[in-house]
Amino acid sequence: MTRAFALLSASLEPPRHELNELDWKAALSSDKKRLTEHLSAFANQPGGGFIVFGVGNTGTPIGVDDTAVEKIINQLANLGREGLEPPVALDHGIESYEGVRLLFVHVPESAVKPVHLRGKSLDHAFIRSGGTTRRASRQEIGTLMLHSRTPRWEELPASVLLTGAEVVSKLDGEPILTMLERPIPTSADEMLTWMAGERFVTEEPAGGANVTNLGAIAAARKLADFPDLSRKAARIVVYDGVNKAKTKQEREGSRGYATTFQAILQNVTTLLPQSEVIEKALRVRRTVYPEIALRELIANALIHQDFSITGTGPLIEIYDDRIEISNPGGLLPSKRLDRLIGTQPESRNELLARAFRRYKICEERGSGLLKAGLQTELYGLPPMKFDAGPNHFKVTLFAPRTFARMAVRERLEACYQHAVLRHYSDSTLTNTSLRERLKMPEKQRSMVSALIQEAVDKKLIKRADPENTSRKFAEYVPIWA
Repeated sequence: MTRAFALLSASLEPPRHELNELDWKAALSSDKKRLTEHLSAFANQPGGGFIVFGVGNTGTPIGVDDTAVEKIINQLANLGREGLEPPVALDHGIESYEGVRLLFVHVPESAVKPVHLRGKSLDHAFIRSGGTTRRASRQEIGTLMLHSRTPRWEELPASVLLTGAEVVSKLDGEPILTMLERPIPTSADEMLTWMAGERFVTEEPAGGANVTNLGAIAAARKLADFPDLSRKAARIVVYDGVNKAKTKQEREGSRGYATTFQAILQNVTTLLPQSEVIEKALRVRRTVYPEIALRELIANALIHQDFSITGTGPLIEIYDDRIEISNPGGLLPSKRLDRLIGTQPESRNELLARAFRRYKICEERGSGLLKAGLQTELYGLPPMKFDAGPNHFKVTLFAPRTFARMAVRERLEACYQHAVLRHYSDSTLTNTSLRERLKMPEKQRSMVSALIQEAVDKKLIKRADPENTSRKFAEYVPIWA
């Protein structure tokens, strides 16, 4: 309310006058059309504005009673919701000014502009000018459109208006501050200020704050506190065998992704098949899947999902012979399954992706799948498998399998992915490098040569130097390189 009081004081100084950011009225007007025009104007005003009820036409505070307050709030809320396009949500507060009770109605600036009368053309958009409300000119409408921005999903509110204490009770910022190696605030106000800087909340000028989708999905103490996100918790399902016939175990998260990512990863690794290896003269248990690959693939599923698909969330399914990591949302139109490794990512949720990189949960842009692929080869696993449908995307890691047990499709995909990984490592595929990747001895060189030739015939790879006719020393790159 500090801003509202400052604006009201400025407007009531002699000569008393209304401002572009503030209008005062004695009571609710019966002219609903004019009221809607005022709401349109303030929603188009940079920073929004206030309508103060209980101030007479001469600028003298006269106050409002409870009956008038209820009527004003209900009518303006209906006009903002039903009379404008896009709709505008209002906030209000009742405060004493010079001993008189006044109603402050806050009209926030709309990110999407121009805000105009519903059912009318854009020409019916209004602005504030010289302390009054008037219709915007064509040129002014164009300027409003230039300053219009569709809010990202992460910026939209996930909660109703909350007090600062309520926000801090619903969001857990301490684990994230620890990741950032920053000191923990000692007061709720300091924590709220930090959360606003992280875009976890949007503070209202009239007081209180809304938790954003970014704040809830990253730092919620309980996702169930945010109804639209309650089904977005990551699920881990372990099956007995190689199909879904029998479930051995199921675990479901309940907190925000950033605060529990390490716990999700630890849960997965403890549920996976493990083997003992000797490391620095000590026996150490290791999963059959590389942790770096698991980390990147799980982070990708959390970050790049389509949050507009309701009723489902990220899913990690563990079978005896593979692990499948899937998320809601198909591939973006600009993406292809065969060009996912190493290419610049395009995220639906850029603010969430940026936050996860800052928290060191995932790698820099474009390197996640590249590192996962390199680790898959290092562990001698079959190639990663990518699947995409209209409303889902899935990555599968397979348990170790010898070349003899790989299907023809897997062998070709292993050859292609190896060429891609070598290309992004500023190198080329050779018979020797592919044999090392497939853990095959020198005596099987001819089998690898046959595989390379088949990949060339199917236009998966090509010779790096078309003029080099030697098969023994030939080098290959992806077909698109």
